[in-house]
Amino acid sequence: MAILSALRLTRAPGAAFVVMGLYWGVFAAHVPVFRDRLGVDDALFGTLLLGSSLGLLSTMWLAPKFDQGLGRAALPTAAALLALAWIAPSLAVAPMAFALGMVGVGMASGLLDVVMNARVSQIEARSGRSLMNANHGLFSLAYGLAALASGVTREAGLPMIAVFGGVGLLALGLMPLLSRAPAPAVAPEEGGAVRLPLWPVMLCGIVVMIAFLSEATVESWSALHIERTLGGGAAQGALGPALLGVTMTLGRFGGQGLAERLSETAVIRVAALVSATGAAIAATAPGPMVAYLGFAVTGLGISVIGPMGLALAGRMVAPHQRSQAIARVAVIAFCAFLIAPVLMGGLSEAFGLRAAFGAVAVLLLMILPPVLALRRRAAAPLAVPA
Repeated sequence: MAILSALRLTRAPGAAFVVMGLYWGVFAAHVPVFRDRLGVDDALFGTLLLGSSLGLLSTMWLAPKFDQGLGRAALPTAAALLALAWIAPSLAVAPMAFALGMVGVGMASGLLDVVMNARVSQIEARSGRSLMNANHGLFSLAYGLAALASGVTREAGLPMIAVFGGVGLLALGLMPLLSRAPAPAVAPEEGGAVRLPLWPVMLCGIVVMIAFLSEATVESWSALHIERTLGGGAAQGALGPALLGVTMTLGRFGGQGLAERLSETAVIRVAALVSATGAAIAATAPGPMVAYLGFAVTGLGISVIGPMGLALAGRMVAPHQRSQAIARVAVIAFCAFLIAPVLMGGLSEAFGLRAAFGAVAVLLLMILPPVLALRRRAAAPLAVPA
């Protein structure tokens, strides 16, 4: 099977995707616990979550030097830093301590994110195969399983720090496998400045940013919507982000096959409509069961938008510009993690979580205009800048 073959080929960096998914899945299921323990309203909690976004964006610039400096040790070191970083927010009882802890989590997540994707990219270049979707699917699978398991541990009354500690032990057990990832490639000498075609890169960045923003909002606020708006229990709340993870896993694993049959722009257009429909269902749901359907449909749609947007950016520029283009798209896209907490927190506080998820549906429809413009660009012959 192609997916299993891809995962075997990238098993070392794939283990890092598992570690990342486990931690963020546990966090998503414990969002109501964090909020109640800190004693803050939705708007302030959303602002506190900006700490992780600031940390994440700062390391997008530091990670390449970290990678080159540590070489083969960069991947296990980044995973260890992530495990250590989660200790502070999981113990914090004051809002400022939580925010500072999330800055550390964001920095460690940014380091691991850059390094693990770089390793998969290296293996792609060496093998000539497309491997990124399978690894992102592995992240979603780990995320969903962790969120589901966390719902059970919450119902059983297990302390949050114990759950994060358990994930830390799993990360420690994966260290030998992480150490087997290839060393980073040595950067060749630069042959002169190259100007990217700006607007296609920006449009791809906007598409991926909206996908990331939608994913982040459902990850962080679906449990609270089910528990507070719809009256569900802790296990029912945890099932919201868990379903997102499961359907995103299915979508990303299936995305490899779709990409071979349809164009990236066609897949993104369909995915935007599907995910917007799911967000609207979640926003108007009369009870948890209908909300589950909405979150599942949302996850299925947005799962392929990000990877397809990055692939499209690389295909619309000259071969020697692909790494640069994808890096620019990533910088734009990660701005979503700055916008999402403030957007959802403010809308929830002012109008309620139903309105907040309705806004997510509208945002997903805003993907369509830039994708139509990118479709015309993708259909035109590639113009290589001088």
